[in-house]
Amino acid sequence: MNALDLFDLRGALSEDEQLVQDSVARLVDTRVLPIIAGCFEQHRFPRELVPELASLGLLGASLEGYGCAGLNSIASGLICLELERGDSALRSFVSVQSSLVMYPIWSYGSESQKQQYLPRMARGELIGCFGLTEPHGGSDPANMKTRARRSGGDWLINGSKMWITNGAIADACICWADTEDGVRGFIIDKGTPGFTATEIEHKFSLRASHTGALFFDDVRVPDSQRLPGAAGLKGPLSCLTQARYGIAWGVIGAAQACLGELIDYTATRELFGRPLAQNQAIQVRLAEMARGITTAQMLALQLGRLKDKGALKPVQVSLAKWNNCRMALDVARDCRDMLGAAGISAEYGPIRHMLNLESVITYEGTETVHQLAVGRELTGRSAF
Repeated sequence: MNALDLFDLRGALSEDEQLVQDSVARLVDTRVLPIIAGCFEQHRFPRELVPELASLGLLGASLEGYGCAGLNSIASGLICLELERGDSALRSFVSVQSSLVMYPIWSYGSESQKQQYLPRMARGELIGCFGLTEPHGGSDPANMKTRARRSGGDWLINGSKMWITNGAIADACICWADTEDGVRGFIIDKGTPGFTATEIEHKFSLRASHTGALFFDDVRVPDSQRLPGAAGLKGPLSCLTQARYGIAWGVIGAAQACLGELIDYTATRELFGRPLAQNQAIQVRLAEMARGITTAQMLALQLGRLKDKGALKPVQVSLAKWNNCRMALDVARDCRDMLGAAGISAEYGPIRHMLNLESVITYEGTETVHQLAVGRELTGRSAF
């Protein structure tokens, strides 16, 4: 029996889904794990891996056409799981590129926009970012300060965005701005006058990821760069639902990485004349981790089945994102503790995963926001 898969999630997968997972796992084992601790320490995004991610069809993997792989939801979830087993930064990059940039173009863009951007994004030739969160408060997107106003046949955009993954390296930005007709989405290319992006330094989480701040100072874009199918907050929120689905799968990989390392460590570390693994307290803690991971796996599997049937509801994604992120963070913290003094060393993975998960549990809806989303579903009353 696989200690990291006690309920045999693997056995519930199709042959194609297993092939997808295995191909990404090989990439993580051979190309990510040998360098990722150094990238984390150096505050460096391993951009050299982008062509390899693209060559495996991982960018926009769940989208149909335009050079995308057209995989089902289970397969796209497994991609996230394996990437985050390496590091949350890799899953975040693919998640933003796929769910927050390519998806809105695919869902709400014109045919011209799809042809212009999607094939190059699928090949990794263009990197995108998603400009929604603003400095004054990310949990209240309706309080958006970035404004777009008409100027002849163009739009003038003013405002700023904060905590934007890929922001400083992106070739194109999906910028959400308030207009007199409500929130609208715009594709803004790098180098457009008035549009600047700076990298956020001194992070102690997601250090192998680029995080930026975006600034818009009378940025003029033609109406042809507006996403014609996106109207109101439904547009960006639907993108976040896609990305949160990937997070619910991804964090399982981080938790599995931590537990796997601890099982090996406790088997070889001896104290008081016997291996740590022979102590009841250690076994109980390992068992609790396995229980949490198994529950998260079953939630993610059912979530994927619902998504493939077209029956997925946002509250279900909220429940899974909340449960699985909390599980993964608790596992990483406990593994870090069980390593003793070695737990603070980058030689071991749990401290890196723990620090990353402190961000993952917060972004794309804080734990409290998702709890309140579930509470609203239960009571029929909004506490927001």
